[in-house]
Amino acid sequence: MKLRNNSKIVGAVAFAMLVFTCIVPRNSVQDEPQQPPAFNPNPSPAYLSPAQSAKTMYLPKGYRLELVAAEPMIKEPVAITWDGNARMYVAEMITYMQDADATGERQPKSRISLLEDTDNDGRMDKSTVFIDSLLLPRMLICVNNELLVNETNTINLYSYKDTNGDGKADVKKPVYKNDRYTTNDANMEHQRSGLDWNLDNWMYITYDPVRFRYNNGMIRVDTMPSGSGGGQWGVTHDNYGRLFYSSAGGENPVLGFQINPAYGNLNFPDQFDADFQEVWPVIATPDVQGGEKRLRPNVTLNHFTASCGQSIYRGDRLPEDLVGNYIVCEPVARIIRRAKVSTIKGKTTVENFYDKHEFIASSDMNFRPVNSATGPDGNLYIVDMHRGIIQQANWTKPGTFLRNKIDSLGLAKNTGHGRIYRVVYDGYKRGAKPAMLNEPAGKLVTYLNHPNGWWRDNAQKQIITSGDRSVIPALRAMATGQQPSWKGEAAHLARIHALWTLEGLNAIDEDILLSAFKDDHAQVRKAAIRISEPYLKSDGMMEKLQTLANDSSYDVRVQLLLSLYNARSGKAKEVMNQILNNEPDNQMLSTTKAALDRNENVRTFGARLGNMAAADRNLILNGAATFKSLCASCHGVDGKGMSIGGAGLAAPPLAGSKRLTLPEKNSAIRILLHGLTGPIDGKTYPSIMPPMEANSDEWIAAVASYVRYTFSAPTRAQARLSPVVKPEEVKKIRLENAGKTTAWTLSELAARSNEDSIAQATPVPAATPSRQ
Repeated sequence: MKLRNNSKIVGAVAFAMLVFTCIVPRNSVQDEPQQPPAFNPNPSPAYLSPAQSAKTMYLPKGYRLELVAAEPMIKEPVAITWDGNARMYVAEMITYMQDADATGERQPKSRISLLEDTDNDGRMDKSTVFIDSLLLPRMLICVNNELLVNETNTINLYSYKDTNGDGKADVKKPVYKNDRYTTNDANMEHQRSGLDWNLDNWMYITYDPVRFRYNNGMIRVDTMPSGSGGGQWGVTHDNYGRLFYSSAGGENPVLGFQINPAYGNLNFPDQFDADFQEVWPVIATPDVQGGEKRLRPNVTLNHFTASCGQSIYRGDRLPEDLVGNYIVCEPVARIIRRAKVSTIKGKTTVENFYDKHEFIASSDMNFRPVNSATGPDGNLYIVDMHRGIIQQANWTKPGTFLRNKIDSLGLAKNTGHGRIYRVVYDGYKRGAKPAMLNEPAGKLVTYLNHPNGWWRDNAQKQIITSGDRSVIPALRAMATGQQPSWKGEAAHLARIHALWTLEGLNAIDEDILLSAFKDDHAQVRKAAIRISEPYLKSDGMMEKLQTLANDSSYDVRVQLLLSLYNARSGKAKEVMNQILNNEPDNQMLSTTKAALDRNENVRTFGARLGNMAAADRNLILNGAATFKSLCASCHGVDGKGMSIGGAGLAAPPLAGSKRLTLPEKNSAIRILLHGLTGPIDGKTYPSIMPPMEANSDEWIAAVASYVRYTFSAPTRAQARLSPVVKPEEVKKIRLENAGKTTAWTLSELAARSNEDSIAQATPVPAATPSRQ
């Protein structure tokens, strides 16, 4: 009886998938050029209603924006997610920058709202406050009937659930707590975001070198030795699980997409060209943190400075040539970039889809796009925080270039607003509204072949978290292509999702993998290689993998290198050498091996610190986490500097820096506290080193200790000097320079260094006995 029931499931899945593949196909639409609106050199900062603001939006011909929600229904929205029934949860940072001094920003008054479209007209018409009294919620994701949430200044994750159907959470439970692993409480920009459930069933975040897996109602954490892929606000994935990060602090609109960060970090100087860094507003944008050097003569932002909220469009209701494109927001420029993603010989590159203009641009000065996502209806969604100030208070202090612009334009007046838009295209209709939360796992399996990636991802997630193993036969049949509708190019994504769903249910076996190794589609073979990693101790498995060493796909061979590196067997090394020797000049293959080597070196980093006192060791390790997630986006993980699209380095290299020699302890502290400006060793750089004085003495000491430990090259005479900087030493320097409001120059540092040397060399007079 059980076998007959399973065969019915398989048959039902086959029929349902046939139905999905018969959806009316989209024609590929090549964007027709459309002249951008006349440039406005003097835009008004005045508040515009949603209807008025809509008239300021430029999109290519055929595209337009539809309003989904706006104030007063939502205020200060920063992130969105949907549950399986297409109800939208909106994270709202109610206290974010309500004035230029961030007054009251740390008060727990923010919220997450639940929005519903009850009449299915595409616009939200019902709203409830799902969770109230939060401290600037940063991350959220729906897992079946639960909402997982993270707040500012913690890495803790809580599950919220509404059990009585009133639209308000009435059950809260911790799913991951680590109160010792918190971030600094001074700068909310330099913190984690994301929580992206990737194809591989891991949830990825920015900033910290960890990823999460949700299992039986709790979070399991995995540490990644080389850190996360980087980034600040936002992380996303494509149809094949490739992750994309961006870094506003490093002025880098996209990074970390060559390999999964669990294997290490790999970025190429030419993964995009210098032109990609330029942005093209349609209005003057005088309110930039970078000052005059970030402005063209016409007062437009000349370079990404606040890239965030990226996504890969994976829907089915916009022109087909948009699928797989990279979407990234730039709220300072009031634009949204669309980029083409290409992979040649294993190496991925991105380029602006348009020549010197943007996918979306607005002349409304309060248009502040901060996030994007593919929605359940197959369209692209945009989160517009819609406000005057978009920079955090560390960059808006009195007397700064930015503060002067904020005050003169009255930007602080524009708060408490927010809009969510949907990008649509002429002639296309919204897709069906899902009802996944009410459907059995057997039905969810059919959605693994849905043309909209949102449906595939959520079906996979819901099957796994439900733990329903009755669908394993159907998933096995789908993964191995046992029905005509599951074979070929059109269904390769279904086969990939079926493999990863089986992996998430702990139902993968060698027979399924061996079948997938022979799949006609390279991405199926690649997925199977990665999933096979727990089986690599098997000689039979290694022999099968060796047959892929000459695979026609570079993606397959790169994944072999990644998966075999830690297999530690002679056969694994043999296969890796075969791949590398067959094409020694291929850049992607050789640099992947180098990245793996670096990652392994980092993995053993703790052993080098073993003889240090626990307090000193912890300072360096804490500094390492901060450096890799924040500083590396400009200085590079290896301290040699991060190239910005072939146009030079974003910041000076740290490796071998004169300011990091062990005797120069105070110079390192001074630079971290108040920043560094001007030519550095005869070279100029696009950005100054920003002041970090808002962080605690311990935070400054940790970063200084790590960079001195890692990038200094002590002479024999200096070998006994410690690289560690104590918090009390930071406190002393902070007090000595309490009135400093500008960044240091090299000449000032040199003068202070001389003063330090004189002070250290001058003997302290002996105390004179007092007369009795």
